[in-house]
Amino acid sequence: MNDVFTLQQRIAELEKQLKYEREVSIQKDAKIAYLYEQFRLAQQKQFGKSAEGFVGQGELFNEVEEIAEKAEPEQQGISYTRNKPKRKPLPKDLPREQVIHDIADKSCACCGGELHKIGEDTAEKLEFIPAHVKVIEHIRPKYACRECEKSGTGSTIKQQPMPAMPINKGIATASLLSQLITSKYQYGLPLHRQESMFKQYGIELSRQTMSDWVIKSAALFTPLVKRLKEELLKQPLLNADETTVNVVKSDKVNSYMWVYCSGADSPKPDSPIPNIVLYDYHTSRAAACVMDYLDGYQGYLHVDGYQAYEKTQASLVGCWAHARRKFIEAKKLQGKNKTGKADVVLSLIQKLYGIESRLKDKSADESYQTRQAQSKPILDKLKQWLEKHQPNLVGNSKLIDAANYMANQWPKLIEYINDGRLSIDNNRAERAIKPFVIGRKNWLFSQTATGANASAILYSIIETAKANGLAPYDYITACLDELCQSTPDIDSLLPWNFKG
Repeated sequence: MNDVFTLQQRIAELEKQLKYEREVSIQKDAKIAYLYEQFRLAQQKQFGKSAEGFVGQGELFNEVEEIAEKAEPEQQGISYTRNKPKRKPLPKDLPREQVIHDIADKSCACCGGELHKIGEDTAEKLEFIPAHVKVIEHIRPKYACRECEKSGTGSTIKQQPMPAMPINKGIATASLLSQLITSKYQYGLPLHRQESMFKQYGIELSRQTMSDWVIKSAALFTPLVKRLKEELLKQPLLNADETTVNVVKSDKVNSYMWVYCSGADSPKPDSPIPNIVLYDYHTSRAAACVMDYLDGYQGYLHVDGYQAYEKTQASLVGCWAHARRKFIEAKKLQGKNKTGKADVVLSLIQKLYGIESRLKDKSADESYQTRQAQSKPILDKLKQWLEKHQPNLVGNSKLIDAANYMANQWPKLIEYINDGRLSIDNNRAERAIKPFVIGRKNWLFSQTATGANASAILYSIIETAKANGLAPYDYITACLDELCQSTPDIDSLLPWNFKG
């Protein structure tokens, strides 16, 4: 009897051990599969195409042209002549200098008669003139009274006061400051490279001096940025995003630059929403950052899936670009020339974007009506796909992540069809944050929080100017000249009021 009991215990122990080893094996296989997926994704990221498109996206419309271009003319059975590209004419407002290339001998080679002009050919060539640097001498004559001097009572000296300048007691004019700012923040040229450029003109401008000028210029722009923020928070819909920034003299490993923008890259015909792009620097990515900035804002807010935005009082609108991106990653793990569940979702998402491409020039009301009639049935199919497949997905961890993201974000992802003013994605904010990311690659980091805050202010001015079709250099020059006055007219500097 004891032998039977001992045997049963032994069998139970072996079963328990076998179950444990099976679970370990499953976990090990899952870990190996996950690492393999990451390896394939890393390979694709390093050596594959970076575009987010998939087979069928784009080729839907240019497949015939692509095949015709790749095929040899002999294979097509017809002669093939490529159309010559047309060069855009040079702007009419550019200064022009005429160089006449005339013949010296205007007699006919046959009979010796005088030739008469029957026409002329003109060829335009673009000449580049390097930057012109000059010194402006501010001369202020002094005047005194001789009669008072003779009487010994002393003389009152009269002199015109020095005009207000952006940098008091400095040599920098508004135009020079604008050149420094646009070179650094619009074109990503670090100050140490600008220092080298000025040396070519025999001018010694240290990067420390230029850095001080840039920070002081940013301080001048503070009231304008504050006014732009007031206008931003009045708008019915906004976009938001954030990215990391390294600040050397900071206790934080990563600090963050947040971006908030209104308007659109291609505004609706009936849209009164102004184009504003503002940056906000913080040492964290906490929800308090966005909550403090939005200050109780209750309109629509286009965002990605970051949970910090859930803490705001805004009505959140999801981003189909983010959802699509995750399914594209899942598709990459399927291997070349293989189709699967990710392709089904990507095809439906592409149809949603196809509808949006046809709504670019439509009013908000037309967009709403079309989305309800055409986009909603496609969204219903995506919802059905989620309900059918999400609970049963195994293997491709990226596909599971993509499905989970879409399910968790679903109420926000479908919000855009309920208001014709809304966008299908948050690409407006992603494009707004891109100039900062590109600039960050060029100058790598800010030394201090003061420098990072200055960057936020100056990026705000430049990107808002660009969004309103203004030339940042001209806009910044005019703003600096006005903002250094004792009582600047801030409203006149708002981009939509700016006269140039």
